[in-house]
Amino acid sequence: MEIQSHFSLKNYNTFGIEANAEQFVAVHNLSELKSILEQNKSQKKFVLGGGSNMLLTKNIEALVIHIDLKGKKILKEDADFVWVESQAGENWHEFVLWTIDQNFGGLENMSLIPGNVGTTPVQNIGAYGTEIKDTFVSCKAVNIENQEMRTFTNEECNFGYRESIFKNEIKDQYIIVSVVFKLTKQNHKINTSYGDIQAELAKKNITAPGLKDVSNAVIAIRKSKLPDPAELGNSGSFFKNPILLKTDFEPIHQKFPEMRFFDISETEVKVPAGWLIEQAGLKGKRFGDAGIHKNQALVLVNYGGATGQEILDVSKTVQDIVFNTFGIHIEAEVNII
Repeated sequence: MEIQSHFSLKNYNTFGIEANAEQFVAVHNLSELKSILEQNKSQKKFVLGGGSNMLLTKNIEALVIHIDLKGKKILKEDADFVWVESQAGENWHEFVLWTIDQNFGGLENMSLIPGNVGTTPVQNIGAYGTEIKDTFVSCKAVNIENQEMRTFTNEECNFGYRESIFKNEIKDQYIIVSVVFKLTKQNHKINTSYGDIQAELAKKNITAPGLKDVSNAVIAIRKSKLPDPAELGNSGSFFKNPILLKTDFEPIHQKFPEMRFFDISETEVKVPAGWLIEQAGLKGKRFGDAGIHKNQALVLVNYGGATGQEILDVSKTVQDIVFNTFGIHIEAEVNII
């Protein structure tokens, strides 16, 4: 466990942005993490997981702690359910595939989401009708200030749409070291409600899909729409889908009757941000080495030499044009550093 100075983070963020950490260390177990925190109490710290949900716009003048804790185990099980604990540094997609191989259900719709397990509760990640909160039981986290361990239950995490207590009330106070999920062993709740999944299954003539079928369908959809960060720098969906009060949405919908939306409660609707960006004529637009992906308007990309600031500028351009066109503000889902 060695602290390195002026360390390049280009290979530690999926946008492939060239930025340096003033200091950098990778920790591989809880003991190392506590030791680093104890020995560097006065130092400013930055916690780094898979680097998949952030945009680096500058060098990080801090001690960057890369969470590389590995391992997964079954805590308990009964006839219907299994409680699985994964360490924070496990790759999310590989963990999802492992659960499917064990015939454990609940995570299959979130296949191929980039990042590590430890950061999934922070964003309450989700895709195709499921979110982390649906299977999340608890997580263990270390207090950065005093190294004390705390367990956060599902209720204590205050999950919302791409939100949690870790992004708000206790931001930068804890480091998640492991996460526990409650998954099904039988009578799986197969969710194929999204049209894209239904279409993909129909292509393969699958009428009674299992966990693997749904996962494969999601993987195929994501690969067709989303660029591989190893080939084209990106952070997946850059923007949140805006949620509007129906009273605010109705006059907008009258002006744009073709606008897509989904009811999420009696008083609110969700509008697909990708649709707004595409209809505003921005899909596939390129601004130097930064741009909007040609297949998925929600995704901003680095064509090779873009700086984080250039990508941020593109995101602000997108926000301005969407607001000026539709009167709807779209927020970044990615953390801007």
